[in-house]
Amino acid sequence: MSRHTPFYSDVQSHYDLSDDFFALFLDPTRTYSCAYFERDDYDLEQAQLAKIDLALGKLDLLPGMTLLDIGCGWGATMMRARQRHDVDVIGLTLSRNQHEYASTLLERQPGPRHAEVRLQGWEEFDGRVDRIVSIGAFEHFRKERYAEFFDFAYAALPEDGRMLLHTIVMYTQGQLHDRGISYTRDDVEFLKFIRKVIFPGGCLPFPDSDAFGGVTQFAQAAGFDVTRVHALQPHYARTLDHWAQALRQRRPEAIELCGEATYDTYIRYLTGCADRFRSGLIDVMQFTCVK
Repeated sequence: MSRHTPFYSDVQSHYDLSDDFFALFLDPTRTYSCAYFERDDYDLEQAQLAKIDLALGKLDLLPGMTLLDIGCGWGATMMRARQRHDVDVIGLTLSRNQHEYASTLLERQPGPRHAEVRLQGWEEFDGRVDRIVSIGAFEHFRKERYAEFFDFAYAALPEDGRMLLHTIVMYTQGQLHDRGISYTRDDVEFLKFIRKVIFPGGCLPFPDSDAFGGVTQFAQAAGFDVTRVHALQPHYARTLDHWAQALRQRRPEAIELCGEATYDTYIRYLTGCADRFRSGLIDVMQFTCVK
């Protein structure tokens, strides 16, 4: 077990703002990560379920397995895995609000398989599982813990284990240059705003970088074979557009819940991120890691 303490306060400062506030702009499943518009006519909820199915489909899940969901959010992936793949599920979250909500969700929809949500970080988990999924949590782990995280995941899995890691990524200056993507002072200031105001302590990894260390390099160093890297960049721009539109439509409720300053901050965050995904400055990828 790791000697490190998870970054509870950083995560709770964002995700424990207000469940009612997040519900104003998220889809009914409360999935707070990039959707997958597998069909152009999908609404946001359909696209979010398609994203969950896309991730789970890469894990080779079999009935009776135990799935660990690291950063389980409000529980949508856990619910989907239990219902569609007949597996036991353990969810980890650092958010008190998410822990309470997801626990209640699982209690209200009992199934034949074991399901539990823990207010716990991966640093505190010492069990063995068959598969791991982590969607939109790696951004909170910080680079100094990447090697330890992949070592942890590798050790927690059996010989045929698999992990699906879904995370936002950024590129090195050289990679941006090679892609013909330039950035401005506004882009730099916006990313500072995200790190300081929206996701304190957050850190975007590089997808692949021998010089600086990317997700692929850290996974391989732990013993994983990264069999697929699936970029979903335009899907996140579209997801963020949906969220921003929904929040604007419910502006009075948002201001009543959290104040006008918070509403303005979130509009800036959602629209600004959408712009950076569209420009190619940032991306979001699913990494399939196989032992």
